[in-house]
Amino acid sequence: MNAADIMTTSVITVTADTNVRDIAALLLSKRISAVPVIDENRKVLGIISEGDLMRRIENDTGEQHSWWIENLFSASHDAEHYLKTHGRRAAELMSTDLITITEETPLHEIAGLLETNHVKRVPVIRGDKLVGIVSRANLLQGLTAKGPVTATIGSADDRTIRESLLHELSDEVGIVQGRVNVTVSDGVVQLWGLVYSEAEKSAAEVAALNTAGVRSVENFLGQLPPWMSEA
Repeated sequence: MNAADIMTTSVITVTADTNVRDIAALLLSKRISAVPVIDENRKVLGIISEGDLMRRIENDTGEQHSWWIENLFSASHDAEHYLKTHGRRAAELMSTDLITITEETPLHEIAGLLETNHVKRVPVIRGDKLVGIVSRANLLQGLTAKGPVTATIGSADDRTIRESLLHELSDEVGIVQGRVNVTVSDGVVQLWGLVYSEAEKSAAEVAALNTAGVRSVENFLGQLPPWMSEA
């Protein structure tokens, strides 16, 4: 099983010019902790995370520190540091030291990258274009579906089932991709993520059962509290 078998393809992104406040609102409304920054051709320029925003917000508190404390404990006071703490756009705050994978990267390599680099997600690229993202949650879902971390590559039939079901959930059921993920192993579908109603949960399962090639469905979808409206 590879990245293509578990990645989220409907990726929430921002551009280099997106305002910091808009990014913060997006992370909050979508309940995510980071977003890729892309250009008009979907080339990944960087990633901006909660941590990047927190450094900016901490500067807005107006707390002043003695100059000698700053010199002792601050890593730098150069232009880059200033941008990270005072910037107003994604381009000024984003991390550009990118770790990326391709659709064919196997799960055990993804697990190693996340662990070694202490990151929660990695963009999936085709050439230099963003095509998906794999998070720790996606990885765990894939490992649960397939078993050991050294599992073999997912079959083309499983990928066809997954792609067909994801389109059905988005286009017909009305479930936004990104809230729900699908893994398929030997025709066995697992549904993961959060839905807003019992009807959505049941409809997702019916959609899976109606998808050609599906042998069985394991529904692990959770339901959000009623007071949470659609983001």
